[in-house]
Amino acid sequence: MSRFNFEVITLLPKAFELINNLGVITRALDKNLIDVNLHDLREYGEGSYRQVDDKPYGGGAGMVLKPEPIYRAYESIRKSPKSRTLLMTPQGKVLKQNDLARWSTLNQIIIICGQYEGFDERIRYLADEEISIGDYVLSGGEIPAISIINGLTRLLPGTLGDPESLIDESHNSCLLEYPQYTRPLTFNDMKVPDILVSGNHEEIKLWRRQKSFERTLARRDDLISEKNNDKSVKNKKINKNSNYLLKISTKNEYDNYPDW
Repeated sequence: MSRFNFEVITLLPKAFELINNLGVITRALDKNLIDVNLHDLREYGEGSYRQVDDKPYGGGAGMVLKPEPIYRAYESIRKSPKSRTLLMTPQGKVLKQNDLARWSTLNQIIIICGQYEGFDERIRYLADEEISIGDYVLSGGEIPAISIINGLTRLLPGTLGDPESLIDESHNSCLLEYPQYTRPLTFNDMKVPDILVSGNHEEIKLWRRQKSFERTLARRDDLISEKNNDKSVKNKKINKNSNYLLKISTKNEYDNYPDW
């Protein structure tokens, strides 16, 4: 199996030292499942001071990343036929789990990290997609880039010890994950639900899907769609309760939470 290549254009390559201590990513690097190649934007800067930014035309606060250094860095990268270029920007499409799944079928992702007040508009022409990780602004695109590397790497074959652990995770089925418990059976007068120690795996499966639906409805009802209510015999009980829950749903503290 060929390695998945992440090519990152950044003004702060030291920010990515974190990935050497991130468990899943570190294991993927050690197993040669991925390569993370950092392209220091400063090395492509202009003049003796390696200038990468300048004042915006028309005036305004802050500095703007110049197009020439980013184009030079981008052109230095050897492109794969199955590659995608992502521009990290708060103006971009909000990252979703299905984006990570879609990109995991490629073998190269090129990430351009924004910085300062922003970047010259002409830099956008390099990107296949513009991506944000939420409705807020960070000082640069490095944290979003690390988030993408982390989330995508987890989906690559051979990264996780148990691939089935991905199946029931939040957002993989448009539902949030069900509640999880481990030992002790009782803690601070809080007891593990009886169903989970019953040994009845079919009932446990139904309980977990029911709880996933209830939790999604309470916290992220925007995620719920008709496709979550399949008509199999196994889920008739869930669908009946789900329809009831939909009717009695009320507003809660999560209603105005950013869609990310």
